[in-house]
Amino acid sequence: MQNILLIYFLFSLGIFVIPVKVFKYKAIVLALVQVGAFIYFASKIPIITDGETINSILNWIPELGLNLSFILNGLSLAFALLITGIGALVFIYAHAYMKSYANTDRFFFFLFLFSGAMLGLVLSENLIQLFIFWELTSFLSFLLIAFFHEKEPARKAAFQSLFITGFGGLILLTGIILIGSVAQSYSLTEWILKADEIRSSAFYVPGLILILIGAFTKSAQFPFHFWLPGAMQAPTPVSSYLHSATMVKAGFFLLASLNPVLSGTIEWTYIIPLFGVITMLVGAYFAITQTDIKAILAYTTITALGILILLIGVDTKLSIKAAILFLFIHAFYKATLFMVAGLIDKKTGTRDLSKLGGLAHYMPITFIVALLALFSMAGFPPMLGFLGKELVYEAKVQSPGIASLILIFGVAANVLMIAVSLFFLKKVFLGKKNNYSKNPNEKGLFIVGPALLATLSLFFGLFPNILGNSIIEPAIQSIFLETYHVKLKLWHGFNKVFFLSLFTVASGILLFYLIDKYPKLLENWRKLNNKIFTIKLADVFSNGLDNFIEFSKRNTRVIQHGYHRYYLLTIIVVTALLLWFQVFVTRGWELPTKLSFNPFYISGLIGIIIISTIFSAINKSRIATIIAMGVAGYGISLIFLYYSAIDLAITQIIVETLTVVMFVIVLQKLPRFAKLSSKVTKIRDLAIALVFGSVMTILALKAVQVEFNHTISDFFVENSYLKAYGKNVVNVILVDFRALDTLGEITVLTIAALGVFVLLKKKKA
Repeated sequence: MQNILLIYFLFSLGIFVIPVKVFKYKAIVLALVQVGAFIYFASKIPIITDGETINSILNWIPELGLNLSFILNGLSLAFALLITGIGALVFIYAHAYMKSYANTDRFFFFLFLFSGAMLGLVLSENLIQLFIFWELTSFLSFLLIAFFHEKEPARKAAFQSLFITGFGGLILLTGIILIGSVAQSYSLTEWILKADEIRSSAFYVPGLILILIGAFTKSAQFPFHFWLPGAMQAPTPVSSYLHSATMVKAGFFLLASLNPVLSGTIEWTYIIPLFGVITMLVGAYFAITQTDIKAILAYTTITALGILILLIGVDTKLSIKAAILFLFIHAFYKATLFMVAGLIDKKTGTRDLSKLGGLAHYMPITFIVALLALFSMAGFPPMLGFLGKELVYEAKVQSPGIASLILIFGVAANVLMIAVSLFFLKKVFLGKKNNYSKNPNEKGLFIVGPALLATLSLFFGLFPNILGNSIIEPAIQSIFLETYHVKLKLWHGFNKVFFLSLFTVASGILLFYLIDKYPKLLENWRKLNNKIFTIKLADVFSNGLDNFIEFSKRNTRVIQHGYHRYYLLTIIVVTALLLWFQVFVTRGWELPTKLSFNPFYISGLIGIIIISTIFSAINKSRIATIIAMGVAGYGISLIFLYYSAIDLAITQIIVETLTVVMFVIVLQKLPRFAKLSSKVTKIRDLAIALVFGSVMTILALKAVQVEFNHTISDFFVENSYLKAYGKNVVNVILVDFRALDTLGEITVLTIAALGVFVLLKKKKA
């Protein structure tokens, strides 16, 4: 499996080195790679159907329990087939769609790498590895949404999606680490084995909430759903792929993968369905009031994602079966409809419903394809969507917990979805022909992908057990970890679910009739929405970000004011206060060090150093100040020499000599000392110096008495000659034990010397 991902990475880079003759067919080449990957995964269906799992492990950081672990089970196989299969059709579609745009090599690089990242996500068995691919999909989607970066809405939408999903990813990582600390592993297999221990842990609830936030942001659940409609700024092939088979389904995949670990609790069966059903209703409600056909499809995607999350939260075998089936239903019709929307936009020059109509006359094949897809979205027989709607209703009826609320909201959402589907069909393809600036036609490869997906939706609707036995059944078995036989059929007889479905269809058709017959109704509906929903989450996000930036600017003006002396004073004062606080807290310290003036010449030398230091601070003569500083420096070198630190003494003398000489040379070129500080400032600086200096003196006196279990000096003394073959311990430390640090110091000095050399050589202007 890692070889498949490597192929994706290499081919994405290969886009930039494709021969000129092949360059215009790069999308077709990448589509063929996707087809090859699809065939590879399809060949594994018999193995996975038999209940086996394919694993692959590459050592990464085994000491930390981190390895590159890949797994192919029923669930990951279902996603892999969608990613590669729909991916191939999207690239064929993009070959036609992107012809008129520049920088398509960059576009296909991002899109193909995005496909590989999503594939890596669903094949990951290690949760940290999954998180890396998770964030990579967020980053690449940002680049794809911002492809038309010259447009401000595209830049805003891209940033919004990256911020929401990236922020959610970091929260997800926190949840993974929290649960991983209980399982002592980041392996999904290990988590499943320790599921009972995890659910009984005190970290379960906070870990679950953090993971849910990560999944909800990725799969556009309320209240994070607002980023998804904005993502419509991306080219249509991106929208088609992102909405149907890739990024937005990642949250559902994560929750389905972690179902054996985290499900079976009150928190799981209440929190997840509640957010799912709200998201489902919100998406359907706002879809019907949109005028842009891509916006309509975006909001219906939110509805579909709400259904998926709802079903995984209900957590019954029937709900999981409905979820996996609906995963394919939605992928088929949503990829189809987005490609159709892109074709309409290309051929007519508009996506506005009010400017469309009568396209069935110009584009009959597209009309038939859209009809099948919309029927599947509405849940009409004999499309696959009809089976899904029936199963979803059955799962809702039998759901534990908040079943009545789920059922009411679910019926309302489906009524709206039927009305949206019929309204879309009528406004775009039927009715009065509009005058278009272009002559609509079906030339090119635009219709290949949508036609195939719509046909598959019809085929699997008529013969559902082909999909059920080979794909859905092993996916459910990988979630519940037990054998489960799937039987799918169009007709379930006259029962509660049938009559509920009949009521939904009748209500949906009635609602469509009303909004089509009385256009003012929909217009007033939109006006009512504007009055009721005065607070838009997208605007809240934008305003919050603007306010944060303004707050940061104010803080920057206060804290990053540009006066270095105040930066230094702040550091010194804060450090001194913290140290004095520690001294006060541990005021029982004893300082057994006895003060003695013997030997008298060292005491005298210290006195000279103190006097020269004070003199250098108050003297107004530049030369006298330099000499006083030199006296202090040479005095310190004599102290080193007295205590047998010969190397330090020599180093100090050399540095002091060079410093004095350089100061004398430089100061001769500078003006005389000026009075830049007032008396109050000098008193303040003196007080700070005394406070800091006194606490450092106390720490130094105490440090002399601190005893370590093993002094570091013993190590160097014992190993200096034996391991580094040097008798001079200090030199050995600098050259061998601290070699990298010494190299860094030498590098800094070399760069500084080069800088000085360049300045000296620079000619005067």
